[in-house]
Amino acid sequence: MLERFIRETITYDGRQLSSHWAYRNFGLQGDSIVSFRGPCRVALSEMVDLADVIENAPIFSTDMLHFIVEHFDCDLERTIVRQRLLIATLKDVIGQKTGTLLRRAGDDLFFGERKLSVSIATLTPVSTMIHTGVNISSKDTPVPACGLADLGLADEAVEDVARALCRDYVREYQEIKMARCKVRGVK
Repeated sequence: MLERFIRETITYDGRQLSSHWAYRNFGLQGDSIVSFRGPCRVALSEMVDLADVIENAPIFSTDMLHFIVEHFDCDLERTIVRQRLLIATLKDVIGQKTGTLLRRAGDDLFFGERKLSVSIATLTPVSTMIHTGVNISSKDTPVPACGLADLGLADEAVEDVARALCRDYVREYQEIKMARCKVRGVK
């Protein structure tokens, strides 16, 4: 599995959830996780989460840390499990970097009652994809939110969080693949 942190500021608008996005934009062919920093502005027309569309709840943040994951299989349920692994790993990474105790509820992270992250898993014709965004700033968010800055994370440490999550997720993914190769079948 390939990983990359992109230093260029990219606005996440939902169009990044399209097959081969990492390959077309960064030459990463195959399963990958790409992280970058930038605003989040997802119009209802680009939203994948139909519950948010029905509730007329667009996603917006002035500054987020984004992760785009693509796995080349078409099992959405498996990818939702991977999404939960990604979020649990993110919770650990942020806790280690900030000393903060976060709460995970499904595919979201919270500090108290304030929301720290957004995440969605979806299916393309050839792959499954995950987007996870973590607020860096909580300024002007449409829901009660907190950001990494509110948790005391220095601006220069944001990239460290991104790289740590990518590294740890890839390690977990590789270890899962190897774990299935070391057991014998039972009758």
